[in-house]
Formats: sequence, structure tokens, C-alpha cells
Amino acid sequence: MIDFKALKRKHFKYFHTINSRWSDNDIYGHVNNIVYYSYFDSAVNHYLIQQGKLDIHNGPIVGFVVNSTCTYLQALAFPDNIEVGLSVIKIGNTSVTYSLGVYKEGGEELHAYGEFVHVFVDRKVNKSVPIPEKIRLALEHLFVMT
Repeated sequence: MIDFKALKRKHFKYFHTINSRWSDNDIYGHVNNIVYYSYFDSAVNHYLIQQGKLDIHNGPIVGFVVNSTCTYLQALAFPDNIEVGLSVIKIGNTSVTYSLGVYKEGGEELHAYGEFVHVFVDRKVNKSVPIPEKIRLALEHLFVMT
């Protein structure tokens, strides 16, 4: 079980800024729970594209999300700018588990915490494959002990 009060920004090795959109809000006036998963996906894939050189359009390897969780701690709402912190907590042969923290831009209070598992798959045959070396090196830069 994660101790959310002990989880600080320094736990995360990379931050991706996202501008919330009007459509992110739900009828209750805060970011809808499902939108956090798109924030996770955006942060992870931005990192993989920029640092791991993942070619999402034409590359032979793709990352499939096979598991994800989110614990909501405090509401965010449009027009908040959001920072998603990213670290890696487990690297296997074909998969990686990410740790993600959602913060208001510049803030210290954790608004949501998630974990997200990617399995790397051969695009043509739809079977898992070892994590490509460039991606593995990029992921190792994000690794933290839990």
C-alpha cells in the first residue's frame, strides 16, 4: 500500500505538463476520473517518443497498456495546468510498470496517484517481445526503488 502523504515530487524522475481543457471537466466541475488515464498515457508516451525514440506510427514495436490504476486524492479543474510525474518501479523482460503522480503545476500536493503497465509487442504478429534497447535505457533513467 502506498503512503500518499510520504510520496513527494522528488519520487518522480520526469514531469510532463498538460494544459487541462474545458472538456476535461465533468458535470460536477472537476476533471473527470477517466481523464486522468489519458494524462498518464500522454506523459508515458511523450517520454517514450522523446527519450526512447519509440516510433508510434511506423515502428515494429508498440506498447500496450495491460493494467492501470488510479487513486484520486484531490480534485483538479479547468483551467488548471497539470504536471504528471513519472518514474519506473519495475522493469521486466517484456514489460514495465510506471508510477505516476498528478500535481497542479508548481504544486507540492499530490492530486492523484497511478500505476500503469506496458507490455511491448511486435506490431505485425501481436506478440510480446523484449523491451528494445533504446527504450530500456530510457526506462532505466526513470527507475526508483519502492
